[in-house]
This record gives sequence, C-alpha cells and structure tokens, in this order.
Amino acid sequence: MAAKKVLLAPLDPVHDVGLKLVKRALERAGHTTILLQPDLSVDEIVQRAVEEEVHSVLVGRTLGYNVPEVLARLVDVMEAAGLRGRVQLGVGGMAIRPELAAELGYDRGFGPGTSPEEAVAFVEGRAPVVAEVMSSRDKGDLTSGYSYRVHDPGLAKTLDAIARDTIEWATARTSPAVERGRIRRELINSAIALGYGRMSPEDHATLRQELLDQYLGHCDRQIQGFYRRGERVARTRPLSGVEVAALEQLVARTSGPAQLKPLRHGRTRPLVFVQYGTGCPFMDIAHIHVAESWGADGVVHFDPSWAARREGLMEGYHTHEQDGSLLTYENLSRTSASRQASTLWQVRAHRGLNTPETVVLAAAAGADLTKVNIAYGSLGAGTDPERLAVDGVECMRLSAEAGMAFDVVTNEELCGVPAHKAFAGMLIGAAMAVRLGARPILQPLFCLSPDVMINGQMDDNFVDYNAAKVMALRRIMDAPIWPGAPIGFLTHTEDRVQSATTTALHAALASSLDVDAISIASTDEAYSGGAIAGGSRVDTLRATAEAFRFFGRTTIAPSPRAEEWAAQLVEGVANVLGAVLSRGSFVAALYEGILGSPEDGAYPGRAGRGTVWLR
Repeated sequence: MAAKKVLLAPLDPVHDVGLKLVKRALERAGHTTILLQPDLSVDEIVQRAVEEEVHSVLVGRTLGYNVPEVLARLVDVMEAAGLRGRVQLGVGGMAIRPELAAELGYDRGFGPGTSPEEAVAFVEGRAPVVAEVMSSRDKGDLTSGYSYRVHDPGLAKTLDAIARDTIEWATARTSPAVERGRIRRELINSAIALGYGRMSPEDHATLRQELLDQYLGHCDRQIQGFYRRGERVARTRPLSGVEVAALEQLVARTSGPAQLKPLRHGRTRPLVFVQYGTGCPFMDIAHIHVAESWGADGVVHFDPSWAARREGLMEGYHTHEQDGSLLTYENLSRTSASRQASTLWQVRAHRGLNTPETVVLAAAAGADLTKVNIAYGSLGAGTDPERLAVDGVECMRLSAEAGMAFDVVTNEELCGVPAHKAFAGMLIGAAMAVRLGARPILQPLFCLSPDVMINGQMDDNFVDYNAAKVMALRRIMDAPIWPGAPIGFLTHTEDRVQSATTTALHAALASSLDVDAISIASTDEAYSGGAIAGGSRVDTLRATAEAFRFFGRTTIAPSPRAEEWAAQLVEGVANVLGAVLSRGSFVAALYEGILGSPEDGAYPGRAGRGTVWLR
C-alpha cells in the first residue's frame, strides 16, 4: 500500500496524547505524519493541511465543551478551502461519539477506547484488525496432567480405605434416583434408536410406555400427575408451539462464531465460569452469550432449589418463574446447541434427589462437567446422608462412563463447618471418584464463612486464609483446584461497585495461586434483589479482566501466616479422616457430626430418608 501523508491536529488547548499514539502507529505502518501542537485555531489547522497536501486529517478533542461548534467549524473551513472532496477527515477523543461525527460531516468518528490500529485502517481505507476480540478459543481441560496421587502415604491409605468401604456399601444398595437414572438412559437411547430408524414408531411407543410406567413408580405424586394427567408442576409452564419454534430460531441465529473478548491477559488459567439459571430457556441462552462475549470460558447450569427435594424430573420445553432452570433433556439440549464450541458447560447434580438422572441428562445433552458432593448435600442442602451416598456413588460411576469431570464443592463451609472438616468430606468424595475411574476437581471456597467470622482468620486480610486453603490441598493431593460457588462468597455486598471489586480481587488472588478455574458471581447475585441483569454479569467479567490485566504475570505474596494456617488445615484434615476411618462408616460419620456437627451449623438432611434398599 502506498504511503500516505497524514496531518494530526489537537482541537484542544492541551490534550494530544491520543494523537501521539496514532502518530507512532502510522509511522510504523510506513506513513508520513505531521503532528501539530495543541491550541491552534481551526484556520491554522486547515492552512497546514493545504500547505502539506495531506491525504488525511485526523483531529482529536478531549475537552467536552463547545464540541459540536468546534467540529462543525473545521468542516466548514475545510470545505471553503476545497479540501473536503479529496482529503479524509476523522476525529477522535474522549469527547467524541461516532454518531455526532457523522452528523457533522466527518468521514469517521472514533470514540473512547479506540485503538491506534483503527485509525491506521481508516487512513489505509480498510477494515481494522481488532486484536481485542477473537472468534474462537481452545476448550480447556481442567483435569489434564494431574495424577490424583495423595502425597502422604498414611493419608493415602486412610482415604483409600474409606473410599473402598463406602463404594462397596453403596454398590449393594439402590434408591429411587438410581432406578430413575437407569430408566432415563433407556428412554433417551430408545428415542435415539427411533431417530436413526433402528426402531419402529410402534415399538418405540410400546417401550416408552413400559419405561414410563417403571419410572413413575419411583416418582412423587406431582411428577406422576405431570406425566399421567398433564398437570402442571407448581411454578412451571410448558412452552407453546410458537415459543418452541422461536427457541429453535434463536438457537440457529446464535450458534455460529462470535466475537469473544480475551479475559486473562495472556495467561492460560484460571478458566472463568459463570452460572446461569433464569428459569427461561430464551434468557438462559442470552445470558450465556453475554458471558461468552465478555470472556467467560464456561457456564454452569443452576437448577431450581425446590427440585432437589422432589422425586422425578419432567420432560419437554419448560420455563420456570423462580430460581434456577428446569432440568429436562429438551431445555438442556437447546442450551448446549447454542453455546460456542469452546465454552465449557457444567450441569450441576450434587445436592438433591435427582442426582443420577441429572448426570444422565447432562451427558446426553453434551455437558463437559457436572458437580457431585455427598458431604455438602447431606449436611448443608437437606438430603439424607444415606440416600445421597448411594446416589453420589452412582453419579460418579455415570460421570466416569460419560467422560465428564466433576467438581466436589465444599459449600458446607457456608453453614459454619470449619474448612478442615469440609476438606475431609471433599477429599473422601475425590478418593471415591478416582477409585471409580472418574476425574474429580477440588473446589474450596474463597469465602468469609461463619467459622472464619468467629475465629478471625480474615480480620486482617482476605489473602492469607484463602491462599492457605489452596496450599493445604496441594500438599495433600495432586488434583485440579477450582475455587468457586462463587469466589468471594459472603464478602460481597449489594453495592455493585463493591461486589465487582471483591470478585476482581479474589480472581487476582486465584490467578496468583495458579489454580485451574474460578466461578464468579454477577453483581446482582450478591443479594436477593430479583432477576439477574445482563449488565451485572458484564460488571464482574470486566472487573475480573481488569484485575488480570493489572497484575499480569506477577503474583500476590501471602504473609507467613498463610503457611501456618495451611499446616493447620492439613493436620485438621488428617485428624478428621482418621476419625471417619475409626468410625468405620462414612455415612455414619455424616450422621454423627464428624464431618460437620450441629454445633458447627450442619444438620443431616431429611429429604429421601428411608428410601434406600438392598439390591
């Protein structure tokens, strides 16, 4: 491309920094530039443009007063000098909006945030190559490269013994959820066989009815009413035919490549997840695309809290008016089809009476990850420990068969359970998963938990104790670590600036600790203020990106207190695991408070009690 001569003129008394950056970019591209000093009159600028016979004039304006008048006068004088037909005219700066520039007769307006490359592209008459966006990225694997080896031989032996005994105990038992999971898989497989012509419609209808009869024998009355009499489940509504058609159109329009902002400033981790659960499939897809566009690497499906205490799941396309999005194959499959190919997708299955079936649905819909935690679901989410132990082991088997990794969350800390007890329960779950051939991910909380509030580990700062958690887990097991659910739990307030800042600072700490992933909340999720807005998701994603940019490849150095607390956590975990082994039963340890007691704030759940039987 032939070199151009460009006049750069500040239409401002003092500000010319932006034009200096543009000058450097133009000269690197091989063009000749003339940079005028600030505070020249419009007549002086036009006179130099005539004298120099320039190809383009780029002016800048930062101050906000009299902008239309000043810009309009420059256009008028250039027209009077006969330049407008042959000289490109562009304007940029903090006071400029592209719409205003176009209205006043400029060839191009560059607003705040414009890169020098965009100005070079304008001069050269081409579309800019925007470095800040990308159309694809690699999908991360959180478990790659980890051996899952427990470093201390004695602790390894203890964990393996607890895991072996629990798996043997659970394998001899079943539950309504285990049976429903098996039947759901058969229902999905029969539908696939019908779709591929391997089964006639008549045979499929007969088999489906037989399977549904079996399925409903393990469901509560409300779910039975849904299938048998078409009754609505409370707080839900099926989508109409028109809505389903519109949903398919939305998926078709949004499933192609998109512009994705980089988030981590050159780092490969941590991957950043956000959770969604608006209740509406349309809104879920919209929120996922907002998150993707602003750099999120993964999204987490948040199911309704009430569904955790109901035996059975529905079918079809449904919307839901309260927290969480309904777990149906149809809802999940449309969500999966719309997301970017590089976006990791987790469907949670960790806390209630439908966990095995959820893993089946997640795998069938193409999920990359799920979530399984027996201790939290038993002590902080209301499910009977015996029931969830049986269901949880089945979930791990199903996850291993499907090749889905899963995190083992420690949300019982939010009830008041000390971190070392929560970690012991998490590590038992991880050890069982490894023994079953699954790929667990450790998920400690970065949170101001009740135990921490009482005992003061975060009175001085939020760095040391959170760092101690990661340090302790790394000393125990070679496994991926994914702080979350989200980071900064109980440190957020309802103020959006505070919440975004808190998220960003915790994200920077996670990056400094080189963990594999983090989950972040939107600024609306800090309090019960109604629906989550797309803008509130952007708040925390932008704040997180700024924190990553600010710290870059540097690290945050915890104080020596973090080392002390890490050692205490490791010792505490070993003591709790020893107590569980001595008790001889992981399930009994859950009932009896070894992994979290009523004094801590944990209570064995009641949902599903008495629904386990021997195979």
